[in-house]
Amino acid sequence: MPEPSGPDRDATPSAWRIALPHTAAAVPIARALIRTALADLDAGADSDTAELLTAELVANAVEHTAGDAPIELVVELLETGCQVEVHDGSPVPPGDLGGPDGRHPDPWQEHGRGLLLIRTLSSACGHRPTAHGKAVWFTLSDRHP
Repeated sequence: MPEPSGPDRDATPSAWRIALPHTAAAVPIARALIRTALADLDAGADSDTAELLTAELVANAVEHTAGDAPIELVVELLETGCQVEVHDGSPVPPGDLGGPDGRHPDPWQEHGRGLLLIRTLSSACGHRPTAHGKAVWFTLSDRHP
């Protein structure tokens, strides 16, 4: 089972960092881990939405990055909900996470709706460079509809 991070492991953890395999098997693992992490962290965020959005980020990381380096899932409890980050080894930014841009995904295509879901269902989202690639993140607020 993943280890909570933080200085005092006897206290309720405020964040989890988990390495996932760089395979499609990472998606169901991430869904189960986010459900467990939010229950352990006692987050007020909607765990169904967190599972869906986490699955989208992990699936994108597996599909759109090369290599077999692990993908890292980071779940952090915030005062008003939670933040989830998925770290991968590619410095290439994801598609537009900044907000609606007037483009709509083609409903007949299998791909292209994940980032729209993340933009629509999260309180905030974005990406940032890391020392080994990038982190793509979203936050869910317990006050978010």
